[in-house]
Amino acid sequence: MNILEPTLNPKKTYEYEYEGVVKIGRDMADLAESGVKLQCTFKITGVSIQTFLLQIYNMVFEEFNGIPGQSSFKASPNLTKRLTDELNRPFTFEYSKGQIGDIKTGGEVSNTIVNIVRGIVGFLHVTVKTTQRVYELNELGIHGVCHSAYAIEENAASKELYVTQIVDINDCHPKAAMYQGMALAEENKNSQQRGKNAIATVKYAYTVKSVEGGGLITKASALERHHFTPFNVKGGNCNLQATRNIVLLKETDTVGKPVTGQVKSRGNLMYKMEKSVAPIPVVMIKLNDPVSKIADLIKRLAQDNIYQLNSTSSSDVLALIQLLRASTNDDLESLWKQLSGNNEHRRWFLDTVVEVTDDRVLKFLANRFKAGDISANEAGQALLVAFNHLTAEVELVESAKEFLTIPFSKSHPLLWNTVVLSYGSLVYRACARETPCPVNTVQPLLDMANNGLAKKDDKDMVLALKALGNAGHPLSIKTIMKFLPGFSVKADSLSTWVQTVAVQSLRHLASRDPLSVQDITLTMFADRTLPTEIRMLASMILLETKPSVALISAVVELLLQEMDLQVASFTYSNLRAISRSRTPDNQHLSTACNIAVKVLAAKFGHLSYRYSKALHLDWFHELLTGMSREFYVLRNGTSAIPTEIISKGKLYFIGRILQLTELGVRAEGLKELLTGRSEISEDFGAIDFATIMKIVNWQSFPKNKPLLSVYARVFGQEVSFLDLDLDVVQQILKSVTLTSSKENKIWNIIQHLQNGVSWHWTKPYLILETRFIQPTCLGLPVEISKYLSALTAITVNAKTVIKPTPKENLRELKLERYGAQLNSKTVMALPWKTDLKLNAKENNYELNFTPCKNTMELLSVNSDVYAVSRHIEDPMSAKMTPMMPDVGDLEQSFTDEGSEIYHPKLKYCAQASTYGTAFCTKVEAKRVHYLKEYPLYYFLGYTHFSCQLEPVRSVNPVEKIKIQISIGPQNHKSELSQMTVTQLIQGTDTAPEPVISVRVLAISPNVKEVGYEAAAYYTPAKQRDDIELIVSEVAEEVNWKICADLSVQKIQAEAHFKWGAECQTYEVALKVSTAGITGPKPFVNAEINWGDVPSFMQLLGKRVKEYLPGMSYVMGFYQKHEENTEHEVSAMLVASTHEGFDVKVKIPELTVYQQEIPSPFEIVGVESDNSNIYHM
Repeated sequence: MNILEPTLNPKKTYEYEYEGVVKIGRDMADLAESGVKLQCTFKITGVSIQTFLLQIYNMVFEEFNGIPGQSSFKASPNLTKRLTDELNRPFTFEYSKGQIGDIKTGGEVSNTIVNIVRGIVGFLHVTVKTTQRVYELNELGIHGVCHSAYAIEENAASKELYVTQIVDINDCHPKAAMYQGMALAEENKNSQQRGKNAIATVKYAYTVKSVEGGGLITKASALERHHFTPFNVKGGNCNLQATRNIVLLKETDTVGKPVTGQVKSRGNLMYKMEKSVAPIPVVMIKLNDPVSKIADLIKRLAQDNIYQLNSTSSSDVLALIQLLRASTNDDLESLWKQLSGNNEHRRWFLDTVVEVTDDRVLKFLANRFKAGDISANEAGQALLVAFNHLTAEVELVESAKEFLTIPFSKSHPLLWNTVVLSYGSLVYRACARETPCPVNTVQPLLDMANNGLAKKDDKDMVLALKALGNAGHPLSIKTIMKFLPGFSVKADSLSTWVQTVAVQSLRHLASRDPLSVQDITLTMFADRTLPTEIRMLASMILLETKPSVALISAVVELLLQEMDLQVASFTYSNLRAISRSRTPDNQHLSTACNIAVKVLAAKFGHLSYRYSKALHLDWFHELLTGMSREFYVLRNGTSAIPTEIISKGKLYFIGRILQLTELGVRAEGLKELLTGRSEISEDFGAIDFATIMKIVNWQSFPKNKPLLSVYARVFGQEVSFLDLDLDVVQQILKSVTLTSSKENKIWNIIQHLQNGVSWHWTKPYLILETRFIQPTCLGLPVEISKYLSALTAITVNAKTVIKPTPKENLRELKLERYGAQLNSKTVMALPWKTDLKLNAKENNYELNFTPCKNTMELLSVNSDVYAVSRHIEDPMSAKMTPMMPDVGDLEQSFTDEGSEIYHPKLKYCAQASTYGTAFCTKVEAKRVHYLKEYPLYYFLGYTHFSCQLEPVRSVNPVEKIKIQISIGPQNHKSELSQMTVTQLIQGTDTAPEPVISVRVLAISPNVKEVGYEAAAYYTPAKQRDDIELIVSEVAEEVNWKICADLSVQKIQAEAHFKWGAECQTYEVALKVSTAGITGPKPFVNAEINWGDVPSFMQLLGKRVKEYLPGMSYVMGFYQKHEENTEHEVSAMLVASTHEGFDVKVKIPELTVYQQEIPSPFEIVGVESDNSNIYHM
């Protein structure tokens, strides 16, 4: 039998039966699933030699939601009619030698319907090689151009071929898929090599019958499987299964000429994504008449959240965003006119319209900027969110350029900063999708940088460089080099402030153009004429490029010759920190750094924390999740004030790396100003600022040089920064001066508080929207999406009575959708009415509030996983079935031998009957653990957690709770102060004054106050400092007290805890000695001993004694049974090497010890300066 390619006879009509099913769930018995089924009959008729007409009829659409075996598919007549109306239109396609070509239909037919047609006719698309039985190739299909593996079997008796095709949907280039919201989370290939969080394959099977002129496909089936988990698929996953079966019913000669009507090309077999953003999957509503629905919804949301947060509003916020995305430009302008007159409605509209993520929001905001009908504050908040949530397309970047030229953008410095930085962020996200990225996207920022350089304006240069850093455009590197010392004559004369910003602007280019950045940063690091700070930052950026072993070796050689110990300490500590890293992105770099540290340890391992340091801590699990945190302290010279401090972190998940919040502070100016100024007190208040203004030689300090620079980055993008220069400081001091004036902010606040203030603020915010959409073989899409939204509401009603009345000088005062869905909702609230009284002169404060009369929920978290089905024809009929059955059905339903039912319900309350209040926590979980399977099951099921205040019965009804706080010496002495003469250990015969005392009292009518009182005492001495805390009940007949004292000496600290009657019943003591910290092997010793202790502590000690041997063995500790001191636990920590430490722990009857435990921190020596202060 000859192997023949599939073909269709243009003179015949073929009638096929079609059934397609998609189901989503866990693919486990007794767990709920959802799904859809499409059934129809279709005819294929020849129009010409290679063109064929497709006609679809008898369409039936059914949906499934429930537990397999207990539920069944149910017809959906409304959606069936909707699909039939469009599928009845004529479709044509080109077909030759088993390959589908151009598909055509009317222009009015939606892409959704055309994609379903692609899924139907796709059964004809098969590559049969006439000379091979097994082969692989990349070919076009509905999923894209994907890698396929073929196998062919012959049946000579039936004259049929059996063709099997396996397609790896993860290996498609290009791929029919849409990624949204993940541009700032970079892919990490090393993480993906350790495991997959998503796997997708499809198996096609064809029966090809030999006919005249070729082969005819008589049967075709497809089985497609998708496995997804937020972790590693090996640890459990959510499954999608799609099946498609097509059978030839009959073959007849064509009668008459087929009528195709007016059709136009709709593309090839590859699935076509809608350009506009698809509807939010967790919300399905009809989108007709959006304007009235939006206005009504905003008014309702504003009203529902005006007094306290309504926990049901989160889904309404997503519905509002959905409606706004269905609105036109005219709709948005109409809504602005309707809603902008009311402050609440205006704020809700501005906070949500920014989620219209295309050119409509740009046009709307541009109109506001041009009209000037919003404030700079409103404009900054709206533009920041809009630009960072905008769909990252080059066309939209072009539109966004307009904001750089609208005069209103420069009306306020903070607004201008926001506009420029946000534009840079938009360029970064657009360039993540476009390779190469057009230079015109970043050209405005390049021009700004060059103009600032020409004008020698530091502020303009800094802003432009920060925006270029956000953009990370590969073609900006030549411009940035103009600001880097050693690469430009002009750059050498720039301030260190500008140069540091220029170095940090290379941070994104470190991954986009690592070779260029390596050349630049290594050159700066090697140049010992450059400022220390610049060289340290250059080394930091260099390591972010993930350099090779050879390049790390070059760094090592430079360090061995390094004379600047700040540079050496910083770079060495960074190499050492990375050498301990276990995250996938540092997989190869950590090995290279480990080799480097072994070479450098002898020379630089002893440098203490007085020098510049880098710290890196990380954690990564085989479930492909992890976190890291980095902390950098850059110093210059011998000053105790660091030049710069940077803190940043990363989150590792689903094969990607997301940079978390990064904060940076640069204090070079402040350091220069304050160093050596002994006149300035360390504990200075508002008045001392005026003194500083007089003492410091401000005239000698450059006006354009910042005293302090602070920046904040989120997801690697700088969102705000503040440069505190001389002008800003003088403005601040003027605004808080202690004499009344229009500019005095404190005076204005006091005036408002006396008149009464009512203020309300809400902020709905879509924190996270990530979506991944790809097709199934049926032409129906599958989506994995994550939504995280927050709604914050604050209401303040305040009025202040100030006695005496403040004078002018203030110194006297101080379509369809089916799938699995995780719903999680967190609600936090503090709905309290309070009144505050304060006497700033005597440092007395009093807070009164009413105890709860009903249960008051402070925090609640609820989550569950559902099988979901929705469709647009009847949104109200949406069905959500918990994937876990009800509790009563659990034992009957789950019969798998490997399963374990887990349903704890716990409630714990800590009662404070004195105050008539109890703090309670509730926990409930419903799980089925397949112990022989996967960790994912621990997240599957219902979860409830709440914290609440509940009223409890007290001896007397509590009218209010009073909290009194007194700071410093008081005119009257409390009973507690009088009794401390016998309690304190410093040997005085007069009662000391408490540093702070706090009384928490329950007030009841006609009854003496009851509650608790606490006082803290501090007695400094030449060789030691003593601190004591005493807590007692406020009642004459009660002598129960808690006494805690702490004595701190140069090499030793002791603490004693006593409680009971007059603090005499129970006692625990703690002693820490650092006497051995200056030796060749520094050590610290700690002891805990006790006398009489309560029974629950005795039981706890007994449990620890039983638990310690087994746990220490598991952790690799050695054990020795010996008679140690009774009623004592001691521990010794010895820094045996620079890389690790020894530990010895003694309890009665047992000693456990371990040597050379690796340390995450550098263990360095101890040195003393002239003030006898020890530094590690």
